Amino acid sequence: MIRPYRPSDLSRLREICVLTGAAGGDATGRWSTDDLLPDLFLEPYTTFAPGWAWVLELDGVIQGYLVAVSDTAAFVAWWRDTWTPWFAVRYPRPGEPYSEEEELVLRGYRPEVMLVDEHEGYPAHLHIDLLPPAQGRGWGAKLIDRLRSELADVGVPGVHVTLDPENTAARGFYERLGFRALPSSSPAEPVLGIATSRAR
Repeated sequence: MIRPYRPSDLSRLREICVLTGAAGGDATGRWSTDDLLPDLFLEPYTTFAPGWAWVLELDGVIQGYLVAVSDTAAFVAWWRDTWTPWFAVRYPRPGEPYSEEEELVLRGYRPEVMLVDEHEGYPAHLHIDLLPPAQGRGWGAKLIDRLRSELADVGVPGVHVTLDPENTAARGFYERLGFRALPSSSPAEPVLGIATSRAR
């Protein structure tokens, strides 16, 4: 079943973030700490916008989640003021030249990378991660439908997602749901967007 996020879910969601963090595969041990991915791509969302987070529970076990923000610009401002100071205590700012991991750490200091040129039409953005038992069963589509409907209810016109270019399966998933590449999209950083379900 799909249900709203609860703070007691966070530990399990952090595990799932890592288990799906390598272009959809297991990123355990890939970086110097397994905390890095959830500290960038999960917990800021559940901290800033817990009301825009849902979990997928199958047979009593959480097997996936969706987190989102309805206004990326507001999220970026909050991140810069609140999350970056927290993040900086745990991850010192690296100096050049940057390793692959250090490039990732820099995202914690540069939240503006989340902004897209099409913000006015697609101000919301999301992250969704499902473990194998939940994949290919329509749950991802149901999570996104839930998000789009609730965004529409509060007047948000569209939502976008930025993809790992190596995750071709994820791109196919989004395109089947009707997401399309936005003008700011590039091969190095694909950005796909879709109107909310009741947008005109």
